[in-house]
Amino acid sequence: MWKLFYNITVLPPLWIAFRVLWLFNRKVRRGLRGRATSLQRLRVFMRNNPGTPRLWVHASSMGEFEQAKPIIEQLRRRMPDLVVIASFFSPSGYENNLRYREIDAVVYIPFDTPWRARAFLELMRPTAAVFIRYDVWPNHVWTCARMNIPVMLANATLRGDSGRLLPGVRSFHRSVYDVMDVILTVSEQDAEHFRRLGLRHAEVRAVGDTRYDRVAGKAAESRARGILPERVREGRRTLVAGSSWSEDEEILLPVLFKLLDHDPSLQCIIVPHEPTLDHLEWLEFRLAGKADSIRFSYLQSWSGERVIIVDSIGILLPLYAAADVAFVGGGFKSNVHNTLEPAAYGIPVLYGPKIGNSQEARELADAGGGIIVRDRQDLYRSLRRLLDDESLRAESGEIAGRFVAERAGSTSKILEKLEPMLQ
Repeated sequence: MWKLFYNITVLPPLWIAFRVLWLFNRKVRRGLRGRATSLQRLRVFMRNNPGTPRLWVHASSMGEFEQAKPIIEQLRRRMPDLVVIASFFSPSGYENNLRYREIDAVVYIPFDTPWRARAFLELMRPTAAVFIRYDVWPNHVWTCARMNIPVMLANATLRGDSGRLLPGVRSFHRSVYDVMDVILTVSEQDAEHFRRLGLRHAEVRAVGDTRYDRVAGKAAESRARGILPERVREGRRTLVAGSSWSEDEEILLPVLFKLLDHDPSLQCIIVPHEPTLDHLEWLEFRLAGKADSIRFSYLQSWSGERVIIVDSIGILLPLYAAADVAFVGGGFKSNVHNTLEPAAYGIPVLYGPKIGNSQEARELADAGGGIIVRDRQDLYRSLRRLLDDESLRAESGEIAGRFVAERAGSTSKILEKLEPMLQ
């Protein structure tokens, strides 16, 4: 009943919505065009790489796939002959992982019709499938079950107030999740919420979140890289503002000007979430006459500028290694970005109040390694205390680092379940 309902009632409006968005949204257009060619490339890959075992990993976008990387990397070390095929829903995941060396093929997941799902899986014939976090497409899951392909949902979350638990809707989601073999959640609370669906077949178990493994590993690598020249770091205290939007910078910049006047040894590195030319020029305009600035790409010409504006992507993590304090953006826009990345370096982390979709941001603040700031005055007071009080800064940073370290280790628990599925 639910398969018929989904395919007749849900999919047609969803397809129409995609076609309408295609007219107005550049990202949707990229995704639809990419789907037209990615399956053909997969056919070529499968002809040239018929070996097994084959693991299919699906994630919605780039952020979710970061959670899969510890699983893939450890699995490749244990199973060198493993073929890994990654699929994505959004262009951000697809485009940013085309050169990721630990996977063998990258594709867009086809639109979730029964015939497209069947053709996709018959072409790929995975030994096992792993869905990451939440991007679960029913026809692909049901088709895996019909083809006897074991399915795992990893890093799974389900809030107690989720619409998936509402009467009626709960039955539909039970029909999807209960054909999976194992659901591994980030917390025992999430596991209890999944059990409320009334699952009978799927094993539900809380193992933790691979994001902690990911950021801990990346932090260790980044410390060795030393991306910021020693002459820029020497004798200075550094505030790194990571993944900032203009809404965050409207709060941060007036605070920064006061702090720079108060502390001659302070410097700030601003890492915009989207370093477009317009945004970089806007930042430079706001800084003009109040703080000398230089773009990161011109750092070889650095002559004491106290604000560094990062004009490229992919270097935020190693920059956190040079920070004494971090401010994470998104909390004054829609939702805070990754607070675990700076915490892994053992430094205090500050962020705005919009943390509704970030359970770890709330838990980090409750532990004492993170600080939620509500406005400019709150941000100024918090930063001033941390920068002036070395022992307070060290204590808060130690809590943040321990918060990440104590929660690492979920990847090995996931592999205990996944490796037998690949035999």
